[in-house]
Amino acid sequence: MKSRSSNELRNKVRERYAQAASAGTGCCGTESSCVSSGKEISKSYLGYSPEALASLPEGADLGLGCGNPVAIASLQEGELVLDLGSGAGIDAFLAAQQVGETGRVIGVDMTHEMITKARKNAESSSYPNVEFRLGEIEHLPVADSTIDVILSNCVINLSTDKLNVFREAYRVLKPGGRLRVSDIVALQPLPESIRDEVSQYTGCVAGAALISEVEEMLASVGFSEVAVEPRQAAREAIRELSGDQGIEDYVTSAEILARKPLSS
Repeated sequence: MKSRSSNELRNKVRERYAQAASAGTGCCGTESSCVSSGKEISKSYLGYSPEALASLPEGADLGLGCGNPVAIASLQEGELVLDLGSGAGIDAFLAAQQVGETGRVIGVDMTHEMITKARKNAESSSYPNVEFRLGEIEHLPVADSTIDVILSNCVINLSTDKLNVFREAYRVLKPGGRLRVSDIVALQPLPESIRDEVSQYTGCVAGAALISEVEEMLASVGFSEVAVEPRQAAREAIRELSGDQGIEDYVTSAEILARKPLSS
């Protein structure tokens, strides 16, 4: 990816997810480098229950994730939740159900089409405690020390400045606030043939950081209780969904957990 600028990659990611929003399908279309779309994928691979999916506004689930961050967040009534790369709103809406009328969820996405789709979903299904903001996860449109829990689903791997994503997450979390992320991580260094392919980057593969790198970045910005836990069922699922490419030997989905200390 050295031959391509951060701005070029960011624009490619934006274009791909704009297409997904407009088509109402997963990010890959017919390409095999990314997780397929649809409720069957969300149930069998990502870990959403049929009941949870049935409760969502129509069109909120595009099958774009690589896990279920809401399931590991232990959300409480009244909490303020931030969803990084909120897409059409699947995790924001599920989080809103758990934090209740006294809580609130903010979704941030850099794609106009996704924000438009998510806002329409919120309006059509009466989610007054959900708000969607246009912005980049490297430069969050959120005030300091205001968020109880940050969620994200298969988005941080797409950033070309992951360290700044984690800096921003730390900035906006309250002391004691929690980071709960599902994402793609690398099990070993990726070969150049994968790293240099734009479709592999926008398809959530080539941008994956090593587990040790993720741990180091989180610790370096001040997070404590850092854990990166690969999902055991992910490797077989990635093999099935990506075809005979051997990608499952290099990347997997993982649950990434961290906490902002009560005092720094």
